[in-house]
Amino acid sequence: MMPALIAAFLLAPVVTAAEPRPPASIDGYPIGGIGRQSLPAKGCAAYLFSTGETRTLVAMAGAEAGVLRIALDGQVRDYARAASGAAVDLGFASQARYVAGDTAVTLTMTITRRPDLAQGAIVSDATLLVERGNKDGVIMPLAGMIGCAS
Repeated sequence: MMPALIAAFLLAPVVTAAEPRPPASIDGYPIGGIGRQSLPAKGCAAYLFSTGETRTLVAMAGAEAGVLRIALDGQVRDYARAASGAAVDLGFASQARYVAGDTAVTLTMTITRRPDLAQGAIVSDATLLVERGNKDGVIMPLAGMIGCAS
């Protein structure tokens, strides 16, 4: 009987608390949180957080993939890189433009290397400019870090 109980316990599914749902709108912006994101298998990714009253992950930009992920009007979507300056550090330019449909997003970042970060850097300040057809543009201040796959 005891081995059966132990086996049932070990094979039972692990129940964990559900990850809280990211906010659909941050501090009045039409930009929401995107939830937890994984490190890419190759290259680097920038993880950018809102800096206002509500602090949450707002954007993830992949250097190798050339994609920016944000939540706009409650929908998480990937935007393809359309243009950028020369790569400054870790595969990122200080400014890059991403587009999907009639929405263009410009990400501007200040990247700072630190000796205590072996595979990444700090993004001390950044801005996300969202321009949508027939709607007002929005600029959101951000900050975060860059992590790189080994």
